[in-house]
Amino acid sequence: MYQNTFEDWLKNVTQEERAELLAIKDNLKEIKERFSLPLAFGTAGMRGEVGMGTFRMNVYTVRKATYGLAKLLTEKGPELMDRGVVISYDTRRFSYQFAFAAAQVLSKAKIKVWLFEDVRPVPMCSFAIRYLRAAAGIMITASHNPKEYNGYKVYGDDGAQMSPENTQKVVKYIDEIKDYFSIPYENIYKDNIKGWDNQKINDFITVIGQSVDEKYYEQILKLSLSPDAIKAMGKELKLVYTPIHGSGYKPVMTVFERMGINAALVQEQAHPDTEFSTVEVPNPENEDALRAAISLGDKIGADVVIGTDPDCDRMGLAVRDKKTNKLKLLNGNQIGILLLDYILTRLKSQGKLSPKGAVVKTIVTTSMVDAVAKDFQATVFDVLTGFKFIGEKIKEWEKSGEYEYIFGFEESYGYLRGTHARDKDAVVACMLTAEMACYYQLEGKNLYDRLMELFEKYGYYHELNDSIVYKGVEGMRDMALVMKSLRQKSITRLGSDEVIFFADYKTGQKRYIQTQNTEKIALPQTDALYYGLKDGQFVCIRPSGTEPKLKIYVLCRAKTLEESDQKAQSIMRDIKKEL
Repeated sequence: MYQNTFEDWLKNVTQEERAELLAIKDNLKEIKERFSLPLAFGTAGMRGEVGMGTFRMNVYTVRKATYGLAKLLTEKGPELMDRGVVISYDTRRFSYQFAFAAAQVLSKAKIKVWLFEDVRPVPMCSFAIRYLRAAAGIMITASHNPKEYNGYKVYGDDGAQMSPENTQKVVKYIDEIKDYFSIPYENIYKDNIKGWDNQKINDFITVIGQSVDEKYYEQILKLSLSPDAIKAMGKELKLVYTPIHGSGYKPVMTVFERMGINAALVQEQAHPDTEFSTVEVPNPENEDALRAAISLGDKIGADVVIGTDPDCDRMGLAVRDKKTNKLKLLNGNQIGILLLDYILTRLKSQGKLSPKGAVVKTIVTTSMVDAVAKDFQATVFDVLTGFKFIGEKIKEWEKSGEYEYIFGFEESYGYLRGTHARDKDAVVACMLTAEMACYYQLEGKNLYDRLMELFEKYGYYHELNDSIVYKGVEGMRDMALVMKSLRQKSITRLGSDEVIFFADYKTGQKRYIQTQNTEKIALPQTDALYYGLKDGQFVCIRPSGTEPKLKIYVLCRAKTLEESDQKAQSIMRDIKKEL
């Protein structure tokens, strides 16, 4: 079957694309890998290696996905078709071509398109959907994945990733299309639209740019909490920033400049590069991705080093430990705790901390959030992994008025202050981190000092994350079998701690080990297993939503950093034995 599909593609693709396929014509394993399955479309969109094939990211798989979205909007009627779809893209291979391919399909379906004139990050896409009152949005990105990948995210009219209900409908329409080459699209293409703003390509496609940018900057600069500290220390602060060849360069540096923050830019990583040639993987979580920035930071004696991923929804951070005089990379939980504590501290001191104030985190994010928030009488809500669930809480409270959103974050380096967007916003995170550094510098300390103060107060929380990758077209099946096997096991101890409860988010049941009592989990069902230990410690295992990768999360708490690290290592070893 897949060989027939391969032959069909050979007949229908362009001459250049055909050459790529001819190069693998005698490699049956490669042909099977590329053509035996379609690229899956889920609640996080789709993501895959760039190349020819049904299991690859290319203009044909993009057109097919966009056709599904177009059918959904057409079904919902003329009003949503006229409100249109915002399309943004980052600096990856073929991102602009894929964005334009999506615009071509929507235009043919008589659906309005708002296409950005150049690369823009995820948060600006989310903001533009809300600002323009668009019906949906598309972001072409593979986030922080290796250079070989690209992806396709779909957003709803609230600026959050599309709801599971609407995603199911889009998938239904996608699955109805068997012929990738039968999808209607407007045969129009522009090689360069940079600098355009509110200019039309045709009756349905409008190019947007600076005018939307300015509205975004206007909104996020209102979120500043310490203008006096910036005025006093902004020019003295030694901060290094790198966009790692991604879309964060212009917005982050613009915000720093307008705030009065002195930031040294890593020049060799400032401009777009589809190959991300200075790093192995453009992931600001990794030391390798921040190596050039840390090197510059050591050269100028910086206290703060910041990096953002290609679509600028994640922020990595290194801060200087005065004792060792070394820049230390913080993890996503530590960054989130610093930001949370800073935001709550400043709001309280200004008398702006609402009694309805609420903080949102995902189930795999540090339980240290609960301890910090409790001191400020802020309510903490746990949601499933995925920033769309944080966005749902914001939407819920805007309607009910029951709570007031303060801050939300997930351990995977995603943060959102403000309600201007409904996805992770690394531009705002960069802005607040720089401002926070000024605030503490004015008090004679740096961010690492503050983190240690928080650990001394609340206990030393330590996390370990790992992943098991399942390769090939059968990877998703193999991963599902592992999860099935784990569900059938009774695990009562991990490391030196007893398991207090076991929660299966797929069945929606939480079971206490000693009493065998059960209770219902008040969250939507998802494929995740959670082992609760004492003092808010836990282990969580869940499949990735976009690739055959099993993710393992371990969180421990102890009286010292060394002890918490040892506990985490022991628990990780034990859970891996079970896997």
